[in-house]
Amino acid sequence: MSGVNEGEPRVDGYLHPDFEAVSKALRDQLRSFPGGAAVCVYHRGECVVDLWGGRRNASGSPWQRDTMSPSFSTTKGVASTLFHMMVDRGLVDYDERVAQHWPEFAQAGKERITMRHVLSHQSGLYHIRQMVDHADRMLDWDYMVRAIERTAPIHEPGAHTGYHGLTYGYLVGEILQRITGKPFPQLVQEEIVEPLGLDGMYIGAPKAALNRAANLIWPRRGILALLPADPNGGLWGTVFTSAASVFQRVLRIPGFVLDVESLLDALAPRGISSFDFAAEKTLRASIPAANGLFTARSLARMYAALSAGGEIDGIRLLSRSTLTRATERQKKTPGRLVIPFDMRWRLGYHGVATTRGVPRDAFGHFGFGGSGAWADPRRDLAVALIVNSGMGTPFGDMRILRIGGAALAGASRRGKPRLKIVREASHANGNGLHAKARSLRGEARAGSAR
Repeated sequence: MSGVNEGEPRVDGYLHPDFEAVSKALRDQLRSFPGGAAVCVYHRGECVVDLWGGRRNASGSPWQRDTMSPSFSTTKGVASTLFHMMVDRGLVDYDERVAQHWPEFAQAGKERITMRHVLSHQSGLYHIRQMVDHADRMLDWDYMVRAIERTAPIHEPGAHTGYHGLTYGYLVGEILQRITGKPFPQLVQEEIVEPLGLDGMYIGAPKAALNRAANLIWPRRGILALLPADPNGGLWGTVFTSAASVFQRVLRIPGFVLDVESLLDALAPRGISSFDFAAEKTLRASIPAANGLFTARSLARMYAALSAGGEIDGIRLLSRSTLTRATERQKKTPGRLVIPFDMRWRLGYHGVATTRGVPRDAFGHFGFGGSGAWADPRRDLAVALIVNSGMGTPFGDMRILRIGGAALAGASRRGKPRLKIVREASHANGNGLHAKARSLRGEARAGSAR
């Protein structure tokens, strides 16, 4: 198989013609990477883009309508939404101390850490490399919880912002389990998936769902081409152990200082080079910071509820008041660790950048492998992208930025109700064209990203 998709990429699904730029961005992406992808966009409560294409594995099997893909840190946005739902019910509050609900947490100087510290990545507990002896420990929830309980913060809580790349999910997840008495994967299904009627959202997937999972394909292109080969064959180890030289050379930004030690502490526990995020045992475990298995339409529909004030199609996930608190930009700290630039953190979500600018009220979460999902309440717009191939930097990927820019352009020009069929496909297994044509209602609302 060649390094990229040959010929004109096949894309199935539908889109509103005002969002043609999203289709073009997806096709461009599929020409450049050997795998596949899916994108879904909601605008003013309507699904205006639902497209998929490319290959779901290295052998060239086509991406199907129901294909899911491991989506790394995009998972954090789902875990955070679930947390905010529990705040909305009065089960927990942002300024409560974690130890009020998780008494064993109050060891090693952590008794004053609050929920807000955790959700804004200021608790000082990102250093998984110092907590565990091997990355495989991430598959054992109880082990990770005990490890966090025994660990002292690496800095004074609230003094710095340090991206909790892998520990975030255990922190948020264990708090949720303590206040609800239910396992985290069950909470995702009962509180988000079932009410919204989603088909393809798991953080800890059942075995029966794994036949829908795309395989991850790691190409050596872009920034990765600058990295030396890993003698053990593990790209993860290569990326993180080479981060210093690469980012110092490539990202020559005034004032840019990469703290390699904190980067490794947060994202590279020992053994990460051999840890397989697409393995069955990994996908069946629950790692709420990194192992979500999603369809784009499930992510987009969840964020569509958030972009519309917490409700979609009569189903309310969050009250407007809680959503306002959850998405308020958090106070900056004097120093930034792990990620050396301002992510404009909300509570569990970060700000959003696109190739058409920075929509100031948008929030969501991007993932290491190129995925991402976000909401823009100003435009009532929600965007989601999942992929199984390609990798930019530990801090994001240009593909979600381009898809986001195209979605903003579509929201600005959206006009009369129309529907464009992208491909009339018929497959023996029933996959292909996603849905019957339906009216896409509403008047256009203009506005540039700002």
